[in-house]
Amino acid sequence: MSVELWTIIIVGLSFLLYIYIGWRSRVHDSSGFFVAGQGVPSLANGAATAADWMSAASFISMAGLISFLGYDGSIYLMGWTGGYVLLALLLAPYLRKFGKYTVPDFVGDRYYSNVARLVAVVAAIFISLTYVAGQMRGVGIVFSRFLQVDINTGVIIGMAIVGFFAVIGGMKGITWTQVAQYCILIIAYLIPAIALAYILTGNPIPQLAFTFSDIGVKLNQLQVDLGFAEYTQPFANKSMLDVLFITIALMVGTAGLPHVIVRFYTVPDVRSARYSAGWALLLIAILYTTAPALSMFARYNLINSLHNQTITSVQQLDWVSKWENTGLLKFDDKNGDGRLQLTPEQASNEITIDNDIIVLSTPEVARLAPWVIALVAAGGLAAALSTASGLLLVISSSIAHDVYYRIVNPGASERRRVFVGRIMVGVAVVVAGYFGVNPPGFVAQVVAFAFGLAAASFFPAILLGIFDKRTNKEGAISGMVVGLIFTLFYIIGVKFAGMPAWFFGVSAEGIGTLGMLLNLSVTFVVSRLTAPPPVEIQEMVEDLRMPAGELAPTEAAGRF
Repeated sequence: MSVELWTIIIVGLSFLLYIYIGWRSRVHDSSGFFVAGQGVPSLANGAATAADWMSAASFISMAGLISFLGYDGSIYLMGWTGGYVLLALLLAPYLRKFGKYTVPDFVGDRYYSNVARLVAVVAAIFISLTYVAGQMRGVGIVFSRFLQVDINTGVIIGMAIVGFFAVIGGMKGITWTQVAQYCILIIAYLIPAIALAYILTGNPIPQLAFTFSDIGVKLNQLQVDLGFAEYTQPFANKSMLDVLFITIALMVGTAGLPHVIVRFYTVPDVRSARYSAGWALLLIAILYTTAPALSMFARYNLINSLHNQTITSVQQLDWVSKWENTGLLKFDDKNGDGRLQLTPEQASNEITIDNDIIVLSTPEVARLAPWVIALVAAGGLAAALSTASGLLLVISSSIAHDVYYRIVNPGASERRRVFVGRIMVGVAVVVAGYFGVNPPGFVAQVVAFAFGLAAASFFPAILLGIFDKRTNKEGAISGMVVGLIFTLFYIIGVKFAGMPAWFFGVSAEGIGTLGMLLNLSVTFVVSRLTAPPPVEIQEMVEDLRMPAGELAPTEAAGRF
């Protein structure tokens, strides 16, 4: 069977599975819609968290970025995995103990202010819309190549599927769908990595093949021969300061992502939150320890398959012609010799490869079986749709729960709240579809912007809200506004308005670190210059950090 037929079968079956799970998990109450009734087992929540967190950026784009950046691409590995550890150990248990539905809920109650809640809602929507744009681009790429449909059509199909189980099942439907999506995406990622490891090194374990074979030495020499820096040479593509800033922005941005944080509200208790964080870290590590190996194998394979080959022979390859049709793979015989040259100079380079096709095209380049190629397509869709569904619910809950129920109509019935939530999911689906059709960049780049915005807005408010009882509403509001506006201004200016990267050459992907530092400074200073929080808020913060079942010092003293 052809790749396209295999893709239709595997993707079709996976979509039917998602729809079935969404239908079986349909809910009617607000607790089930927004936090899955807080009854998800730790292992299932770990798998759902891993799928929610490992988006199209992790599955489709990260390995491509590492392939092109080499050593400097490790910023994504260090930032995203380090950030998850930071979230799991430093913040998640306390947020679960706080017991609210959303991050704006935490911000609004901790800082005793509906203004703070509204600022957090705006930040959550900004972050989620930016993030979901990357997911929809990933969906469009997969459909465009493997089902030979227009990218816009692919985005619409994907949004219809994710909209169905998000509207019907809410967080409960999304959670169990994400468990299935994790299984699909991790199998789809590992099979081609194992096959390539065996083909190129004779060792079927990608991590060991990457570490103990001579593939790195071969690729370094190949790079040097073509005029590139060695693949493993540090800071060849980015400055040391930019690498540091991007890594920190991705790390603290992960710890401030609302769609990941809300996953810790879906388990029964704090202990379950800790266990699910551990399971998620283990499940995430499977892909993240495989990614650098797959990146190296893919780059080595692509160079050998395309460089110095005749255009005629290359364009006869089925996978080449189909990727050319997407516009993500281009050839230009600039010197007219009939052969393709891959060079570091843009003026003479004759091969243009989009970062986002590296993982998706690797099974075809390696001439793996058609069903493997189709499985990778299904895995890419699973990664994109799992994260998109979580983001859609964040947008929905930010408006339906944090604005409508907590501010506009506190007396709203369960039925009314769920109805408004479903309407907001539908609106978010339409907006997400627009960004999928008109994406502001490639997948991992767009997602990096979302992490920067999360770092500059939510992380300081959450961190100080848990560990500094003196932080008040004036400080939190000022800090979030300053951090968010500054980071947005820099990102939009540098990426879309031609503004130079004036802060020591730090890129738009890394400026969230400076936004976070500004937020922390403004929050801390303003809080010290204004009245302290009410006594009951300070006591609540102290209780929040107290281990479950342990009495506060004053209560313990009263027992004697």
